[in-house]
Amino acid sequence: MGKFVIKKTNTGVKFDLKAGNGQVIATSEVYNSMDACKNGIASVQKNAPVAAVEDQTVEGYATEKNPKFEIYNDKAGEFRFRLKATNGQIIAVSEGYTTHANCENGIESVKKNAVDAEIVEE
Repeated sequence: MGKFVIKKTNTGVKFDLKAGNGQVIATSEVYNSMDACKNGIASVQKNAPVAAVEDQTVEGYATEKNPKFEIYNDKAGEFRFRLKATNGQIIAVSEGYTTHANCENGIESVKKNAVDAEIVEE
């Protein structure tokens, strides 16, 4: 089972969603309050399971409605995804993946783990 780990940073609060094996599968922006961070977690829990996948690495890709996961290539040529809420705001991002398949697995892991993940404060 996954878990959301809330961490304080120098500039605020952020969360990491970790899979059952402890690997980080998604990270949030830095929020200015604990409440805002917890609202971000609630948004991931609500949106991730129903989000469509928009693969921006394919030419002529179909634009999906929010909420959605967007797969894209970063400057280093790696595959990444970002989860957008219904309002279009980015609520979680991934690390870089060397293969498209691993990036898709990351999305599936977020969909599976986010819903009933426990929330832990570090």
